[in-house]
Amino acid sequence: MSDKVNGNLAGLRNSQIKRLECLYEMEVDKAEFISYEVLLEIAAISLETKREIAVYINRSGKLVDVSVGDNATVSLGEVKGRRGHQRLSGIRCIHTHPEGSAMLSDVDLTAMESLQLDAMAAVGVYSDRVPEIYVGLYTDPSAVTKDTQEKFLIYGPLSTEEIIRSDLMEIIVILDKKFKTKLTAPRHEPGESAILCAVQRPGDPEETVSDSLEELSQLASTAGVRVLQKIVQVRAKPDVSTYIGRGKAGEVRLQAQVLGADVIMFDDELSPAQLRNLEETIGLKIIDRTALILDIFARRARTMEGKLQVELAQLNYLMPRLTGKGTILSRLGGGIGTRGPGETKLEVDRRRIRKRISDLNKELESVKKNRELHRIGRRNVPVPVVSLCGYTNSGKSTLLNKLTNSDVLAEDKLFATLDPTTRKLRLPDNKVVLISDTVGFINKIPHHLIAAFRATLEQVTEADVLLHVVDASHKAVEKQMESVIALLAKLGAASKPVVTVFNKIDKLPDQSQLKNLARKTPKSVFISAQTGQGIDSLLNLLVLVAPGQRKRGVFAIPYADTSLVAMFHEKGRVIDQEYLPEYILVTAELDVKEMAKVKEYKIKEGKTGGRGNV
Repeated sequence: MSDKVNGNLAGLRNSQIKRLECLYEMEVDKAEFISYEVLLEIAAISLETKREIAVYINRSGKLVDVSVGDNATVSLGEVKGRRGHQRLSGIRCIHTHPEGSAMLSDVDLTAMESLQLDAMAAVGVYSDRVPEIYVGLYTDPSAVTKDTQEKFLIYGPLSTEEIIRSDLMEIIVILDKKFKTKLTAPRHEPGESAILCAVQRPGDPEETVSDSLEELSQLASTAGVRVLQKIVQVRAKPDVSTYIGRGKAGEVRLQAQVLGADVIMFDDELSPAQLRNLEETIGLKIIDRTALILDIFARRARTMEGKLQVELAQLNYLMPRLTGKGTILSRLGGGIGTRGPGETKLEVDRRRIRKRISDLNKELESVKKNRELHRIGRRNVPVPVVSLCGYTNSGKSTLLNKLTNSDVLAEDKLFATLDPTTRKLRLPDNKVVLISDTVGFINKIPHHLIAAFRATLEQVTEADVLLHVVDASHKAVEKQMESVIALLAKLGAASKPVVTVFNKIDKLPDQSQLKNLARKTPKSVFISAQTGQGIDSLLNLLVLVAPGQRKRGVFAIPYADTSLVAMFHEKGRVIDQEYLPEYILVTAELDVKEMAKVKEYKIKEGKTGGRGNV
């Protein structure tokens, strides 16, 4: 291999590499765009190797870089000897297109702009006809932020003689002198930008894939990433090595260069091999759906428990993706012969991660035991627990705030709530319940999260009633409901009493679809947590489904025990209260357990004879 020639040298003979190295010894006259000798030599090598060849030439006519690509692309990276970023670089690039069109592609022009090259030239070389050349120059170096067609002026096709006799160098010098104070580097919006990719299998409805990509786009936005483009590859099944196939991965690499993307995101969880191969092929950061969700969770975690759960999920995701020599290293770990220099850094990392995972599991087990103690305490004081569950961004936190006058963080973003929150709610019949807000569900939820967040998700399994909050305005409302129901079944909470709360009805342009949803969904109510519409109907429905069904009774409370009257008001619902000479006559509704405490004062309705007339 050569330390002078860059790019893909695999498969080239030593004689071919030597010819490429000799290009550095050639010089071009300052007045010429390219010399006849250099042009013929790169064309000949390109035809012989069937590879793209690129040379960079500075204003002095010296070749400062030589690169080799494949039959369709060549890497045009940063080169030495260029000027500062506030003017043209003083370097032009000439590269070959073997047996293909010599037209400059969007990738060529994007590379020219990003490197601020003096010019970009493509040489079409053919076995049966003479080369043809296209050259791109700036129309105005200060116009780098305008549309592509306004940025460049394309010359061509030019013959070998025309390119050598051209006055292109004079034009470049004039442009540089005229606009060197105006030139600015390409402007990019702050933050990362991404291209999203998904695979559509035969039988997958196009709408389903589109909805999933739109959700991935929302996840990216939540993580502060701008989405530049969405790409769908139709395949019988995902490619085992690159998910979308090597050819498509190459296209994504070129598109990323054209659009200036920083990261490529995939709509499924990638295997360690797929992740590694895609990074090598595309040359950019690769993020799959699971890693993106974990990143959002890491940002959102506030409590110690939430941070522990996120770290555990991240480590379980990272563990198989540590690159090395495969499973052979898994035999290392301790004992004679495995210490000291014989242990690789990779295995040290793996052992540290295993130890940390073990420690986190112990800490979370301790959290689980503390939660169980709290539950035992709550069982001794029979307060029903209502748990809000549903798809992420369906409005659960907003509903909790509306019901309890709380100020829980509620944003129009996915996974705005990560740490569980519990508040007290008094129902219209004076019954008190505890209502909990939990982490939202999502389609293709990573199994790492289900495992790590089991302590939090137990709030769903331990609840007496589930409020399934649904975004009624979402176009995929029924699919989201199916995802939530499937996950509830996986958690073992499918048999719980469920009230379906169709939220965001104020955003529905057509209210007629509400009738269809109501017909399909028993025990449902339609509300807007934002405006308060339908909240009273929800509270009245909760009165009927919350456990601890109340019974009505008439009680004769002596004036010596008037504290019991306060208990009726606090823990029950007082329907009538009459002060008689010997006692206070109270008609009230109480839970069965509370009723037992005052049964000696209960009388039959219509009787006023005193205690025990039951």
